[in-house]
Amino acid sequence: MSEWRNPCAIPLAAIADLSVWDFQDCLSVGLMKGAQLLTLFGVPAPEDTVRLFALLGHPGNGTIEPFATVVKNSFLSLSPIHPQVQLFERELAEKWRIKPQGHPWFKPVRFERPSRDGADLWEAQPAACGTADFFRLGGEEVHEVAVGPVHAGIIEPGHFRFQCHGETVYHLEILLGYQHRGIERALVGGPGPRALHYMETAAGDTTCGHATAFCQALEAARGVELPPRGRVLRGVALELERMANHIGDLGALAGDVGFLPTQAFCGRIRGDVLNLTARLCGNRFGRGFVRPGGVAFDAEPARVRELVRLLEQAFEDARGAIDLLWESGSVLARFEGTGPVSPVTATQIGLVGPAARACGLAQDVRRDYPCGIWAEAPIEVPTVATGDVFARARIRWEEIHRSSEWILDRLADLPDGPVRAPDAPAPADPWPADTLTVSLAEGWRGRICHGAVTGPDGRFLAYKLVDPSFFNWFGLAQALRDQEISDFPLCNKSFNLSYCGFDL
Repeated sequence: MSEWRNPCAIPLAAIADLSVWDFQDCLSVGLMKGAQLLTLFGVPAPEDTVRLFALLGHPGNGTIEPFATVVKNSFLSLSPIHPQVQLFERELAEKWRIKPQGHPWFKPVRFERPSRDGADLWEAQPAACGTADFFRLGGEEVHEVAVGPVHAGIIEPGHFRFQCHGETVYHLEILLGYQHRGIERALVGGPGPRALHYMETAAGDTTCGHATAFCQALEAARGVELPPRGRVLRGVALELERMANHIGDLGALAGDVGFLPTQAFCGRIRGDVLNLTARLCGNRFGRGFVRPGGVAFDAEPARVRELVRLLEQAFEDARGAIDLLWESGSVLARFEGTGPVSPVTATQIGLVGPAARACGLAQDVRRDYPCGIWAEAPIEVPTVATGDVFARARIRWEEIHRSSEWILDRLADLPDGPVRAPDAPAPADPWPADTLTVSLAEGWRGRICHGAVTGPDGRFLAYKLVDPSFFNWFGLAQALRDQEISDFPLCNKSFNLSYCGFDL
């Protein structure tokens, strides 16, 4: 079997259709041996069937393993054995009306109407977004608390339902779907002129992350090699995005416990780092910068010197503001031991990114599936073992530090030459026919996976995006177990997940 590495374009002819039983056995055995489920999605097939594609990642050797099978109406759920599969299976049922038999928590994901004709396999299809049967805890003095979907302040909509006994949360159910824009559905038949725009706005605070994943996929499909200077500048944009969001999150965590000095300083410093991205491309969130074949704008020597000066200043300011957190006993008393997630739970549910590294899981696409600049200039992957709010805060600071050092090292030795390949394809150009293309990137929230399946005309039969929030929302629900309900805002901010990144 060929060894596929990130990013890769796999001919569909090289992926044999397994029986459903063999398909599930391969997934189950792989997950038991430590593989990661990167994605699982369906493509319409003849005779009213659905062809399922699953991708396992093997972080030990950096390979990606594809599997496929054809399903008619149902299959046996793997969720009771491997909880990280549960959302994918529910999504398949929601989109294709193929029911995972024996699923322990069978309910809609985004309240999307099924797209196939035939008998409705849902026993109670919700009439509208926000209508669902919630799990309920029984007994005396048990009560239920409903929060959202409309929240105070500038925040996206989502509904949270707590089952409590006194102040203790026994179960949190998170209901999303309010931000569903149909991006994946809109990409079918593409790519079109808006394809890259969809990527940049899939989760607006992860513009560079999703744009990088899309461009890597296109470059792998078309065999385009990035010039060295373009590789570096693309990596710089991704790390600036990471720094800005981590600094903002630490400020918000400080605000949640009423520690105003760090909150105020980090709000300003986050803006300083966003302005560095604007100096690269004219947009604080990096829109218009990452493009197929490299990047859209160069950084001349004077601009590079200015970026270095301002980044060094921003990092020193961040160090001063964030060190106040670790020196405050009242802050640490609120952070330590709050909202813990064990390494076992994190592995079972498939946590990714800083949330996983805060549980001691040393996983990072930049190290485990390196490509581009990460294969040439690796970055250290920090971990913290306690899995609580403190760990999720501390891991952000460790990553800010490493990202700053990495950017400064790259800018100090920026290669000469063009920033974009001369044969760079346009985002709307057709892709190679009958191909499964896979691309991974480490966004600031964690692993991003893009999978595209093309037909004979090189147009998308399916384009599947997996934002890190897809895995990590369930981690937030686990973190609230046996916690006081007053800890919810702090736990929620320590994950800081994307509603729209989930509601694709």
